[in-house]
Amino acid sequence: MDFMVALIALILLMPIILILILLLLITGHRKFFFVQQRVGYNEKLFYLVKFRSMTEAKDENGDLLSDEIRLTNFGKWMRKTSLDELPQLFNVIKGDMSIIGPRPLLIQYLELYSDEQKKRHWVRPGITGWAQVNGRNAISWNKKFELDIWYVNNINFLLDFKIFFMTIKKIFVSEGINQNGQATVEAFNGKN
Repeated sequence: MDFMVALIALILLMPIILILILLLLITGHRKFFFVQQRVGYNEKLFYLVKFRSMTEAKDENGDLLSDEIRLTNFGKWMRKTSLDELPQLFNVIKGDMSIIGPRPLLIQYLELYSDEQKKRHWVRPGITGWAQVNGRNAISWNKKFELDIWYVNNINFLLDFKIFFMTIKKIFVSEGINQNGQATVEAFNGKN
């Protein structure tokens, strides 16, 4: 079902995807896709695809500048509208992700998870999920994991249906896009 929904969505949204690519090129993004390895189902690694919302600006040592400096105005708008997530439909078609599930996180977090937190990998990660519709980046990491594990333990079609429509509402009201004082979200350190 994920495959069919993603394929239909990709076909219907292709004009928007092409317009976003054009706008990214116009706003100076030579690379319009951001590809990063993430942890998926059964802790298998995969490459997540998003639209690039930040520049690759580096300091004199060659280290990336802070997210706050690299996040472009167009990138902020894409994140606010969640349009930067559209390329993940390719991840769903490929089978790495579902439409609904815990968000796939960075691979360096894997070694920091408790056994309970690792349960989030018992299902495919999603483009949206229970934690996203209940606070997104504005909630603590512990709360996100609590919501992710609750989802894993209670997964069913009606819950996914509810999350899908709650996601649409969240996109229009633009809630929880980032944490207070952060351009995005602070890194998970195993305690926060």
